[in-house]
Amino acid sequence: MVFLHLLFRAVATFTQVPATAPVPPVPLARVAHAVARLRAVAAVPAVTARAEAAPELARAPAGWNADDPGDSLYRAARSLLNRGRYNEAAAAFADLAKRYPKSDYTPDSYYWQAFSLYKTAEPSKLKQARSVLDYQRTHYADAATRGDGESLYAQVQGALAQQGDPDARAWIDRHARSVDTSRTQGGCANGNDDDDPRIAALNALLQMDADRAVPVLKKVLERRDTCSVSLRRKAIFIISQQHTPETEDILLGAARNDPDEEVREQAVFWLSQVGSAKATSALDSILLNSSNPDLQKKAVFALSQINSPQAAQMLRDEAERANAPVEARADAIFWLSQQGRGANADYLRTLYGRLTDNDLKDKTIFAISQIGGADNVNWLMDLAANGQEDVDMRKKALFWAGQSNDVSLERLTGLYDRMKDRDMREQMIFVYSQRHEGAALDKLIDIAKHDTDPELRKKAIFWIGQSHDPKAVQYLQEVISQ
Repeated sequence: MVFLHLLFRAVATFTQVPATAPVPPVPLARVAHAVARLRAVAAVPAVTARAEAAPELARAPAGWNADDPGDSLYRAARSLLNRGRYNEAAAAFADLAKRYPKSDYTPDSYYWQAFSLYKTAEPSKLKQARSVLDYQRTHYADAATRGDGESLYAQVQGALAQQGDPDARAWIDRHARSVDTSRTQGGCANGNDDDDPRIAALNALLQMDADRAVPVLKKVLERRDTCSVSLRRKAIFIISQQHTPETEDILLGAARNDPDEEVREQAVFWLSQVGSAKATSALDSILLNSSNPDLQKKAVFALSQINSPQAAQMLRDEAERANAPVEARADAIFWLSQQGRGANADYLRTLYGRLTDNDLKDKTIFAISQIGGADNVNWLMDLAANGQEDVDMRKKALFWAGQSNDVSLERLTGLYDRMKDRDMREQMIFVYSQRHEGAALDKLIDIAKHDTDPELRKKAIFWIGQSHDPKAVQYLQEVISQ
């Protein structure tokens, strides 16, 4: 999923520390929140959900013709619908069509009557909803709601099929098994086009028993014609929701063999929800053998969702695999920091010394900072003080250590005089500016008064000017008065 890559990069981007320009504070809590959001979003597959949600989200539009004789009755029916009084709303929409057959509201009233009946979830009302939609299709084919009517019709059929209605089951089987790639109006089916009866029928399979749904879905996934791509994308999501002994093998087959990249990526994602040893081994195989970087990143995320020693070891192997894409290795490092934190923290600290790529070193510093704790903060502080280390890595380690509540301000201020590197002193000034303790401001004032480097004094004065502490104002007044 492209969005997973973009979100990960977004979190990584706002956590970087520019080498020269001042940057706004990035509290650790804010980063943790972003990480949590990333995890939540990443757990949602890139499926087209409009079809599944359409009837649930539909709302009748406001009245549009005050001079129409059916206007007041439509408004009353709409009010009942929006208040969840579905039986009464269905009766009111039916009354509108009966009393005012030539009203502008009548063609759409059949859809809203059927929708209200569907919302009751009562078997007899569902059958009535099906009949009402059939009537609208026959007599009001040009109604504005006809497109939504096809999607609603499939939802109704799905609900009836789940309740054992033979006609509904036959309808779903007929449409989902269709191998005719043409449409009534020509062209291929579009996965976002819920008016296509095959797409609507696939959506309805979500509500059917697995023993009836799975054979249909397998037939769809076996297709290789161009016009079946959107159907296979829909089918892979639906099969993932069917918890049967076949589900894992079907997902594995799609992940390895489907010609469509999105289908393969979706299958990889859903394998993470299976979590078996077989699925874990398959994900590792994808990491080792796939030449598709996006698919490899998907496999890394899927492994991160499996809570097993085997999956954790595979993430470690990927983090160190020299011929793996850097982005996949970076993702492995990130997700290791989000699980099994004690053992993984030890591992990441030792991994850093074996890395040669600065981007991966950067990601490892960030990952360790997210785990937190005294051992990790001490490691960051030691790295910051290590004159043999790359200065950019030292600056980033210092930044993240300074954001943590696990490092005392006394320790941070004591480090300034021991730092001989000018870049590191400048970074320390920035770190002090992000702390809220009064002693941090005192240190900035001390630097502004006594540091022998005029540029560093100017930097300290700049950040003093960002403080609202009365001591800052008093000091600036003293400088101006000199």
